[in-house]
Amino acid sequence: QVQLVESGGGLVEAGGSLRLSCAASGYTFSKYAMGWFRRAPEKEREFVAVISWSGAGTVFGDFVKGRFTISRDNAKNTVYLQMNSLKPEDTAVYYCAKAITGFATIRAEYDYWGLGTQVTVSS
Repeated sequence: QVQLVESGGGLVEAGGSLRLSCAASGYTFSKYAMGWFRRAPEKEREFVAVISWSGAGTVFGDFVKGRFTISRDNAKNTVYLQMNSLKPEDTAVYYCAKAITGFATIRAEYDYWGLGTQVTVSS
């Protein structure tokens, strides 16, 4: 069965960096785009980034403003989210997700989700 397992979250000071990883299994990872979403307390889950199956294409949420990069290693079935210049408002649970088809920025276009990893940014 499909499994997505995030790791790399934690507590970091404002201005710091974290690298999130998402290990995928149970399907042909290299055939699907992968996305990252986040949910802050009392807020809706929002789109963070997506990367195409090949890694050639990426899209980011408007709030990212060049601070994050997304990458993937198809040999390791893993997608990464490098987060720099973190702000307290980046505090959230971060989820990776497998796209159904294509290259999407909305939740409905994803069919499998990990359990998430907590990122807390202190001021």
